[in-house]
Amino acid sequence: MRDICVVGLGRIGLPLAVQFAAKGHLVTGTDTDPETVAGAAAGRGPHAADAELDELLAEAVADGRLRASTDTTAAAAGADAVVLALPLDIGPDGEPDFQALDAATDAVAAGLRPGALVSYESTLPVGTLRGRFARRLEAGSGLVAGRDFWLVASPERTRTGRALADLRHHPKLVGGIDPDSTRQGAEFYRAVLDFDSRPDLPRINGVWELDGAETAELAGLAESAYRDVNIALVNQLARFADRVGVDLDQVIEACNSRPHTRLHRPGIAVGGHRVPVHPRLYLWNDPHATVVRAAREANEALPGYAVGLLEGALGPLTGVGVRILGASYRGGVRETGNSGVFPLVTALRAAGAEVSVSDPRYTPGELAALGLPPDEGKPAAALVVQADHPEYRDLGAADHPDVRVLLDGRRITDPARWEGVRRIVLGGGA
Repeated sequence: MRDICVVGLGRIGLPLAVQFAAKGHLVTGTDTDPETVAGAAAGRGPHAADAELDELLAEAVADGRLRASTDTTAAAAGADAVVLALPLDIGPDGEPDFQALDAATDAVAAGLRPGALVSYESTLPVGTLRGRFARRLEAGSGLVAGRDFWLVASPERTRTGRALADLRHHPKLVGGIDPDSTRQGAEFYRAVLDFDSRPDLPRINGVWELDGAETAELAGLAESAYRDVNIALVNQLARFADRVGVDLDQVIEACNSRPHTRLHRPGIAVGGHRVPVHPRLYLWNDPHATVVRAAREANEALPGYAVGLLEGALGPLTGVGVRILGASYRGGVRETGNSGVFPLVTALRAAGAEVSVSDPRYTPGELAALGLPPDEGKPAAALVVQADHPEYRDLGAADHPDVRVLLDGRRITDPARWEGVRRIVLGGGA
């Protein structure tokens, strides 16, 4: 049994803390937000959590295997393994915002004890663990990384709403600042994780020991960059399909009939904590990554393209009511991290539209607190589906009798339900 400190109780850290506790380890989860700590200490998961996470969290707290605190230094002092699970975001200047991770690192260093393992689950630019955080940990603790404590990068690979399942399904990548750190990190994760049987690919599941921290860092970035590039490709194909009158859905189905082709689906925006952010972290220290840069720029242009589609159908949008369905960055979750709703609202307002937003997972007051104009029932000539919430599948013209144009940015609506309304989909050949 291990004593583990998990720093950050958000979408990455809380599932990790619950998983470690479920394996019988003693876990202290820390966070700087007192509300988050109080919720975790009471066994209450966030609204974005899945049912499995909520159940296991309540059990771990009741059994005393999981505690929560705002004192990271004290928790680190009592731990033989410290896992930092804070997301690294992009600042207003387009560069990584290290403020939160720097502060967490300093708090860990103040309590770090000899022989401990420190693992960064955050996705980091290549060279950050060795060049930045190893130095901060050494300066704050008086210990030497690779001699007095072990240090690894193990980028998270989970999605909101199914984090525990993803921890079981995907191999755990571990790379240390030296071979001993890598071995210690791999041993730790083998002791705290469970892995599903994979009869289709039985050899890949489990813990993967990589050559070093930089290899793990680049792997974390490359996953999101690959997805961003793939999405950018289909989004550009969708725009071309619209110009030449081709239904891209048939093209994608035809191409994906070959096993080595896996085109994604076009969408009105690319949101979430990973895909819009990690390519920017990669670009930060690889100025030659022209493909990744072009993909990011192409995906960021989609909200503007959506506005152009509406203008093509309705004419100038000045004073025109536009109702957006979905504040979440993807369907089925209550999470607005880097959601496409924000640039979409900005682009529509710039075109003069009167914009409103609704989402079945948010109250009007919560939307307003996010800076989004809540739907107040005012007439709207256009409806835009931004998130593919399952509730939107059954919507039809009768539910929005004022709407003349539907822009389904996720291809989730049923065309038969929208008779009398011009329905536009990305790549639909309109």
